[in-house]
Amino acid sequence: MVEIAGLRRRFASLVYEALLLLGVLALTFMLPNLIVGMVFKVTEPGWLGWVHIFVVLGAYFLWYWRGSGQTLAMQTWRLRVVTAQGGKPLSWRRALLRYVCCWPSVCLFGAGLWWAFLDRDRQFAHDRLAGTVVVLLPGRPS
Repeated sequence: MVEIAGLRRRFASLVYEALLLLGVLALTFMLPNLIVGMVFKVTEPGWLGWVHIFVVLGAYFLWYWRGSGQTLAMQTWRLRVVTAQGGKPLSWRRALLRYVCCWPSVCLFGAGLWWAFLDRDRQFAHDRLAGTVVVLLPGRPS
């Protein structure tokens, strides 16, 4: 039987993920924009910047959730995202739904994350909406 990961572990993973995403965005967003700005003396419009960030982060999360079910931070904290029914790996469609459902939490000051304190199973709103769950993987034997 799989064990649903606790809130402390999931929040710790989120903090670590945020630090890792700073590097991802620096490499895939800030660096190209700096080069284009310096060479061509142009900047992209603000709305296009947000689309760029949405696409870059979407590619990152979908790649990892669809592949191993674990982002880099989730690997460190021994977490995996799976379907709520059956504990199977995520399909592209379900991974995309989870990603899109995560954004209101970002834009609404973590509302979907705070939802976990009210949820009977302590699930984040985006997991509840997407039909996914974050499980704790067994520890490594010593």
